[in-house]
Amino acid sequence: MAERPARTARKPHTAQVVRTERLTPHMQRVVLGGDGLADFTVGAHTDHYVKLLFPPSDGVSYPEPFDLERIRAEFPRDQWPVTRTYTVRIWDPQTHELTLDFVVHGDEGLAGPWATRVQPGETVRFMGPGGAYAPDPQADWHLLAGDESALPAIAAALEALPDDADVRCFVEVSGPEEEVKIDCAAEVVWLHRGDRRVGEALVEAVRALQWPEGRVHAFVHGEASCVKELRRLLRVERGIPREDLSISGYWRLGHNEDGWQASKREWNARIEQEQEGRAPAA
Repeated sequence: MAERPARTARKPHTAQVVRTERLTPHMQRVVLGGDGLADFTVGAHTDHYVKLLFPPSDGVSYPEPFDLERIRAEFPRDQWPVTRTYTVRIWDPQTHELTLDFVVHGDEGLAGPWATRVQPGETVRFMGPGGAYAPDPQADWHLLAGDESALPAIAAALEALPDDADVRCFVEVSGPEEEVKIDCAAEVVWLHRGDRRVGEALVEAVRALQWPEGRVHAFVHGEASCVKELRRLLRVERGIPREDLSISGYWRLGHNEDGWQASKREWNARIEQEQEGRAPAA
């Protein structure tokens, strides 16, 4: 998931579920594979994402071979596939396996419940990948901050950084049971929100950071209201140039993905206009 629109192929990829694993009480891993991924590839971005295609209900089925343009031409709009966006946690070009991690909140939502019940062998279709960010090796230090929704991208970025990279990393999760192992040398500061509003602990931690010298390259993603506050801190108060900052709301409290994606571009443009008007010259 990223600020820039996905550069997706018009033809969806088709894969099969290879295996699943519950990583934490609220994080489910699904690994995809199969011959349909023989030509799939990702580039250097660590926030690569795909858009999974789901029938809007169990009663809708599509003719084979799957043809998205045909579906949109022949099916009523309320029966078109629904998209849900997920970060590529791992892509293994040797085994052609694609790993996606899903935040799960019981039966809430579409993709999370699907990830908990899907079985090996089931077919999955998706568009992508898109992506816009990778840690700049020329930066003096790196700031990574986000909640559970940004954890796959943050983990991918940490694992791509050299062991001697100067990193400040903050991840907010509900509690210690939601921490996951990341194969990296950098220290991850886990923030446990408990009953607090999503993002409060994250904003406090980034604001309290002892700011290192030199040029920072920052990746900050998560709940939209939290990201709004962090954007003001980083762009307006700290004066980080736009090109050194990847920042976007992956989701928004009170909105499902359809509602959020429909308003996200306008929300981001309004926030940028409000904050850039006060931003110091870079």
